[in-house]
Amino acid sequence: MTRWALGVEYNGARFCGWQSQIGVPTVQDALERALAAVACEPVRVVAAGRTDAGVHALGQVVHFDSQAMRRAEAFVRGTNAHLGEDVAVLWAQPVAEDFHARFSARARRYRYVWLNRRVRPGPFRDHVSFEYRPLDAARMQEAAMTLLGCHDFSAFRAAQCQAKSPVRTVHALSIQRIGPLVVMRIRADAFLHHMVRNIAGVLAAIGAGERPVSWAGAVLAARERAAAANTASPHGLYFEAVEYPEQYGIPAAHEVAGVGLPFFAEAGLPGC
Repeated sequence: MTRWALGVEYNGARFCGWQSQIGVPTVQDALERALAAVACEPVRVVAAGRTDAGVHALGQVVHFDSQAMRRAEAFVRGTNAHLGEDVAVLWAQPVAEDFHARFSARARRYRYVWLNRRVRPGPFRDHVSFEYRPLDAARMQEAAMTLLGCHDFSAFRAAQCQAKSPVRTVHALSIQRIGPLVVMRIRADAFLHHMVRNIAGVLAAIGAGERPVSWAGAVLAARERAAAANTASPHGLYFEAVEYPEQYGIPAAHEVAGVGLPFFAEAGLPGC
């Protein structure tokens, strides 16, 4: 039995999220079917993070165990041959038996993209969050600094979040305007359900001038979901990368995440 790790990217617009569900299309189901066709046996994958319906991934990482004797290239090219257009395996490699895509991760990174102009998007409608009100990226960045560090993020978690603790550590959080785009990038040890989208909702309200810069801190201190803004759209959210201890030899995030996406130009994220 060999444990394999895969890097995966996907367009989440046509999926009802990552996690397997009965009767609806999910990324996990699509990937497991394709892997089973290559391995000639049932395959069950474990992901670094679950994404909601409409959320995309640039650097999702999964692991699975298989008795099949295959080369890494077979799990890349072969799996992709059995996948639809919206999912692609970027790399594959055997890993140590103690590697776990979720529990071995030491940090995760997300990107949130607003198209900030007066006219709604056309071809990119499923890939950006549209905001017609002018967003002040400087105000958003100032407010974002309040969220850095180790905090109780209860105000930013979904009601159905199953995490045992609401405490998370945000290592880096940046807001940058790139032409008509406003890009938020965030790095943390882990995230609560809807945490990134709820942070995006609060910062957008501040950027639009609806709330003062100090409101982000007030929401955080309240520790109640009702104190925050509405959850931001899933379409602008990208699971960008996962970071692991060097001992596992997982490809560095910058080697694979975001490749081929010039429309969403890279925004700097200090500390990554």
